[in-house]
Amino acid sequence: MKILEGRLNGEGLKIGIVVSRFNHFITDRLVDGALDALTRLGVKQDDVLLIKVPGAFEIPLFARELAQKDLDAVIALSAIIKGGTSHYEYLAAEVTKGIAHASLDLGFPIVYGILTTETIEEAIERAGTKQGNKGYEAAMTAVELANLKKELSRENDIRWEKGKKEKHS
Repeated sequence: MKILEGRLNGEGLKIGIVVSRFNHFITDRLVDGALDALTRLGVKQDDVLLIKVPGAFEIPLFARELAQKDLDAVIALSAIIKGGTSHYEYLAAEVTKGIAHASLDLGFPIVYGILTTETIEEAIERAGTKQGNKGYEAAMTAVELANLKKELSRENDIRWEKGKKEKHS
């Protein structure tokens, strides 16, 4: 049995980040966490493309756009905090579906770093205090998935070449 697993080595990787400006007091912390993780894993600052969009609803479109550029993975960051209306549920569901569809349709790693919290306090906890930094975690996942995707492509190429040689033998 052969097991493929992504490595946590960002050297040579190009990563896109799309982040919402809405709730910037939270999303700025998520970006800081993501950039910290990418730097620690060896991704060069020049190999990171950061796009800021007005709100969470715009993230799936621009995550899809970034996924079609010369990048290895995309990180989607936002904070959707429940308010007094049902807007939260609709927004969280559509953003989640949009990111999932873009990733699956393109066969490209788009990492979900969207906080969906009941309160501002919960969001703060997930953006660098008690619960760690979800931006940092999303960046770690992006590097691992980018490397896994490359490894799977190499494995497919090896099997294809092996099959080609066996047919000509």
